[in-house]
Amino acid sequence: MPPREGELPVVPDPAPMVDGFGRRIEYLRISVTDKCNLRCVYCMPLEGLPWLKRDQLLSYEEIRRIVAAMAPMGLRRIRITGGEPLVRRDLPDLVAMLSAIPGIEDLALTTNAVLLGDQAEALRDAGLTRVNVSLDSLRPERVDAIARRPDSFPRIMDGLDAAERMGFQPLKVNVVLMRGHNDDEIHDFAAITRDRPWHVRFIEVMPTTANLDISANQFVSCREALDRVRELGQLEPVEGPAGNGPATYYRFPGAPGTVGVITPMSHNFCDRCNRLRLTADGQLRPCLFGELQTDLRALLRAGKPLEPAIRETLRIKPERHDLVPGSDAGSGGLVALSQTGG
Repeated sequence: MPPREGELPVVPDPAPMVDGFGRRIEYLRISVTDKCNLRCVYCMPLEGLPWLKRDQLLSYEEIRRIVAAMAPMGLRRIRITGGEPLVRRDLPDLVAMLSAIPGIEDLALTTNAVLLGDQAEALRDAGLTRVNVSLDSLRPERVDAIARRPDSFPRIMDGLDAAERMGFQPLKVNVVLMRGHNDDEIHDFAAITRDRPWHVRFIEVMPTTANLDISANQFVSCREALDRVRELGQLEPVEGPAGNGPATYYRFPGAPGTVGVITPMSHNFCDRCNRLRLTADGQLRPCLFGELQTDLRALLRAGKPLEPAIRETLRIKPERHDLVPGSDAGSGGLVALSQTGG
């Protein structure tokens, strides 16, 4: 039962990782870097951000120690994120370290795929099980315009091809919808799922300080996207592929892939949130947005135990985010999604 207004949530202890609203937390998104090789218009300013210094980043060994502390508490699934995680050197080394931790059942990666073609085999051999790829258009010139980096499209497609060759399944393709940028490609993306085992997910843009014009004036709801997809034919609701995310899935009858929608703005799904986030500089965050976080890096480097701090982070996990389209009021001052791992 949720706590009454004014009461502090009570987290069972010892127990699996359960927050004060009864949500079982078994999924950790780990950002390994705040840097990215693209500058997508909805995500990061063109000039970039003040990057973290090397000594501010968690080492791979420190990340392993955090995961090793959380696994006996009920952590089962991990997603490696960034920034762009593949810009950090020797990422397969971290994958191998994490995949060897008892209790970890699923190890995935979110990437823009620009560097995936060169690293896919090493990542698979290290223990990576699946990937999500960000692809916001099927037209090369549009991809380059959205990413604000030339020649991105062929490298992304090469990464997707490599992911298929390496057998990463399910293969999910994330499309952030923006009116006037890519909303006229909704049919094209959905049609792919009839021929290829791709799980295309349309995502509503979330407001940060760097994208307020887009979130206010170019917002496309996933309800509108589904209405357009249905113009192609009948859709049937399905459970969808394995994973940890908040997407709702549909399928054209007999299709090998699915169409999914992720609706952080039009239909809040926080009641099903099962995750914590670890930033590249070691802050454990109970929500993507807001200002709540716990400094695990300081505890690690001081040789102090992590479990009490992890349980405190569970206790302060909010019931939901407070985002408003076109405003950064609920973002906690977030300039770019890369700052907290997206």
